[in-house]
Amino acid sequence: MSSINVLIVEDESIVAMEIESFVSNKLGYNVIDICSSAGDALKILEKRPADIILMDICIKGEMDGVELSEAILKRYPETQIVFLTAHMDDYNVERAVKLDPVAYLSKPFNREELRVVMKIAIQRMQKKSAYETHNPSHLILDSEFCFNEKTKTLFCCDEPIHLTRKEGELLSLLLDNRNKIVDNYTIESHLWPEKSVTPNTLRTLVRRLREKLKHKFIQTITSQGYRLTFPAG
Repeated sequence: MSSINVLIVEDESIVAMEIESFVSNKLGYNVIDICSSAGDALKILEKRPADIILMDICIKGEMDGVELSEAILKRYPETQIVFLTAHMDDYNVERAVKLDPVAYLSKPFNREELRVVMKIAIQRMQKKSAYETHNPSHLILDSEFCFNEKTKTLFCCDEPIHLTRKEGELLSLLLDNRNKIVDNYTIESHLWPEKSVTPNTLRTLVRRLREKLKHKFIQTITSQGYRLTFPAG
């Protein structure tokens, strides 16, 4: 694993050091450096390329993490980008999605999420995809994602993605009604049959699931509900 070079771009020094310790000491990858600005990141990459960059969206300097990632990918298109963020708004989502990152990790994220994301990044480097999993129980969503309908397990690049119970229930419901609008009342009744919840509770759940799906598939139908779509076949 030491042949995998990782650059951490994070403006919170304590967070950066915690990530470095885990990635280096526990996962065994080679952290080439830590920096907090676009200028420093580009200088580091000129001297030593990185396979994977853990990129905070809010960094110091004239460029934010999304702009820096775009500049890096133009120079080093094989680099795998993992976005780190405390808040992913619609504006940043639209910009980041165009870069096809490995994942979005919302702060604070747990170590298991980071471990899985690193494995996904490496599999992407090796050109593996969900299509390599020849299992009739797998519903293929795209070249990265598939869903095992028997075990209710989501995979990205053949790596299982941890879903909370509610996230799994929501994904199953949307997949069962794929390409159809599922109204908010139906979702709330299905997920919380014994109590009422606020609209914000559902929105938060959808946001978390969207992040794990890299903001693919789930559409918001204003004042109605949600629809999950993906190419047939």
